[in-house]
Amino acid sequence: MLTSITEGILCCLTGKAASLVLPLESSEPSNGFEFVEVKPGRVLRVRHIVPERQPVVTEDQMSSGKKKTKEDSNEDDGGSEDVMKGPPKGSSVHCKRKITVYRNGQLVIENLGDVLHSEILQCQDGDLEPCSTVEVELADYKELASSPEPNPMPPRVPPHAGDQKPAPPPRRRRRKPKRTVLIDSKRAISSCKGTQSDVALFFVHGVGGSLDIWGSQLDFFSRLGYEVIAPDLAGHGASKAPPIAAAYTFYALAEDLRAIFKRYARKRNILIGHSYGVSFCTFLAHEYPDLVHKVVMINGGGPTALEPSLCSIFQLPSCVLHCLSPCLAWSFLKAGFARQGAKEKQLLKQGNAFNVAPFVLRAMMSGQYWPEGDEVYHAELTVPILLVHGMCDKFVPMDEDQRMAEILLFAFLKVIEEGSHMVMMECPDTVNTLLHEFFLWEPDMSKTESIKCDTETKATTNDIVQKLRANKTVDK
Repeated sequence: MLTSITEGILCCLTGKAASLVLPLESSEPSNGFEFVEVKPGRVLRVRHIVPERQPVVTEDQMSSGKKKTKEDSNEDDGGSEDVMKGPPKGSSVHCKRKITVYRNGQLVIENLGDVLHSEILQCQDGDLEPCSTVEVELADYKELASSPEPNPMPPRVPPHAGDQKPAPPPRRRRRKPKRTVLIDSKRAISSCKGTQSDVALFFVHGVGGSLDIWGSQLDFFSRLGYEVIAPDLAGHGASKAPPIAAAYTFYALAEDLRAIFKRYARKRNILIGHSYGVSFCTFLAHEYPDLVHKVVMINGGGPTALEPSLCSIFQLPSCVLHCLSPCLAWSFLKAGFARQGAKEKQLLKQGNAFNVAPFVLRAMMSGQYWPEGDEVYHAELTVPILLVHGMCDKFVPMDEDQRMAEILLFAFLKVIEEGSHMVMMECPDTVNTLLHEFFLWEPDMSKTESIKCDTETKATTNDIVQKLRANKTVDK
């Protein structure tokens, strides 16, 4: 700690920023690590693991004595069953909803198509809900709605007992919508297996983290045959750290991840984000709805627009943050983990988490400005989303993820009681199992078809009854 204070004082005296994070030499250069230049001079470290899939031989090729690999079969999905059947079609889900924003800050979401919700996902079909209407209040109007009226009406004097008359119903003003968004599309949702070559998993970390926090997930899913991609954000891990604050705004980082996504994307991509990384996954899912197949949000918070806090400790000069770095690391350990033992300290060290330069940390927190990412932006998503929340999380309250689940079209909420903000490091087995079940999940729309058949049958019965009544009237 004394060294940090000394370096911070020298930083203040010289006027130079504290030492920036520079690209580190990877200790395992052959274990899937790559350095990608997303822009001139902007280099990110990416861990890219491509599983070695065995060549697949079909029955016709076996009879003819000729081997044909997966690459020779027009890149069909891996696995003998997938090659025989071709690419999976999946279940077609009708995404239809009307989103209306009123001037008083009220958001009304009318679900007119198929809606799938389930609190606990056990690799089973989600519960089909009928058409419903969701009314929420925009985050920007919370304080405004609770404030008293500027000109309150005087109290009404009750009439005498003999003059009492029923009060007329209150007249409601016709609300004028400020904005209306209509969504009417169909989405094919299928099971994603590691043996299928058109599936790729993208892992995105948050502020102060690195791709190493996903170590358990990368090893687990790569062993199952999945292709995994995990980048280090600029200034984090072994990625290059530009010396200007504008390099760490939300839009600059989002463009970096767009370049990584376009470089490694397959036909069906699953995005897994943690904390601040959830916002970038939401951005990519909104920009590429046809390529993003599913999304996992781990302790990402509510569906509100991003705006930096002016009263945050991260607004202090970089030299002061450098002096306070031991205290900040201890605070992160206490708030990010449910327990603060030797195991958690070792996880932080192995995951290279919260090990960034003060300048990068300050620029990251100040650059979290994304006004487009509001409730309407999230309500427009039609991709299935799994929400994972650690019950002991002190950074993200539980009600924020619950609000996110209400606004999203296809949302599954899972709460891990023994987990906190870094739940994927604390409970890797639980998180890996939960994610794998979600990857394999495929909705069964037979219930919807039966409901439609029942509705059509009822309609036909009503028509027959009306015709019989009409005939009786004519006979009379």
